[in-house]
Amino acid sequence: MNKKSAYLLVWLLVAMLVAATGCTPKPPAQPAGEKTAEGSEAADTIRIGVFEPMTGDSSAGGQMTWEGIQLAWELHPEVLGKKVDVKLVDNKTDKVEAANAVSRLIEMEKVVAIIGSYGSSLSMAAGPIVMEKKVPAVGCSPTNPLVTKDNPYYFRVCFIDPFQGKVMAKYASQNLKAKTAVIIRNVADAYSVGLCNYFKEAFTQMTGNENAVLAELDYQQGDQDFTAQLTTVKKLNPDVIFAPGPYNDGALMIKQARSLGINAPFLGGDTWEAPEFIQIGGKDVEGVALSTHYSVEAAPTEAAKEFVEAYKKKYNKDPNAFAALGYDAYMVILDAIERAGSADPVAIRDALAKTAGFKGVTGTITLDENGDATKSAVILQVKDGKFKYLTTVEPD
Repeated sequence: MNKKSAYLLVWLLVAMLVAATGCTPKPPAQPAGEKTAEGSEAADTIRIGVFEPMTGDSSAGGQMTWEGIQLAWELHPEVLGKKVDVKLVDNKTDKVEAANAVSRLIEMEKVVAIIGSYGSSLSMAAGPIVMEKKVPAVGCSPTNPLVTKDNPYYFRVCFIDPFQGKVMAKYASQNLKAKTAVIIRNVADAYSVGLCNYFKEAFTQMTGNENAVLAELDYQQGDQDFTAQLTTVKKLNPDVIFAPGPYNDGALMIKQARSLGINAPFLGGDTWEAPEFIQIGGKDVEGVALSTHYSVEAAPTEAAKEFVEAYKKKYNKDPNAFAALGYDAYMVILDAIERAGSADPVAIRDALAKTAGFKGVTGTITLDENGDATKSAVILQVKDGKFKYLTTVEPD
């Protein structure tokens, strides 16, 4: 006998024992984690799942993304005349936990669509599950092309690494007049490895020198001492150093580089846009440039202006790219549900695939045949302890 049946049997026995008194006992409370047969909210609620890293190495990125999702939910809590219920599960910055989180959202929470995740590796771990279960997922910031490759149930509202790598190679070549570069990558991070490959390809082409990248240096997840890699960098004396990866890795690496007398400019990707990057790096990260998805200083749409006002009111600070992407992911899903006229996951998937010209916070979003967003990129620079807008780069 299962737990639920046991509870009901106890209630029936109690009812029989007290019937003579004329009292009618109330049904027992459901055990934690269980729902009634009809579902406590199924009839009038549409559930959207979220799996983001609330803990672990990428917790800052996950928490920033969740802020944007929460704001979108509060401002737009209904769709098709029904309330939206958002269920968050922490993927703990772990691939196994990411897969478990998505399985839980689908099997236990019965969500009709999923948002996540910060971190391409975490999204890739969830990919086979959403495809098998036929529940669509919309990534906020996973930029590795493999996230959506051959997966008709995975979409994203961010640009992808081939574009981001080209953007930073162009900045290095044209803005910094760099002729040589050294790449430093986290070999356990699909985002870092992929973005480095695309930067190398573009930088080599732009400089016209197949040997423009002087070295590709690796480190392991969790490393905090980069002396070996930086000693090599100092000997090679490149014009620029490209080192995309987790924000804490980048900040520590730059601090150590400056202490060794390495003054070459450091360039990174969108994961560096976290307050912790500046908190850890301090004055040593001044001048660092990075590609990202959005800047409050260059709001591209009316939706962006409304988002900035609401975000500042709620959180008393300026929004970042990840909050903006979280907001957009939620709104793109709501838009798909509206156009589908249904909360059926397959119908939502079909509507998502037809998303075109959606006016989001981070720009106008059109999803291509791979489920990837075609949109512009922003370059920021750390100046006076803050991320400052430099320029916007449009796709070719």
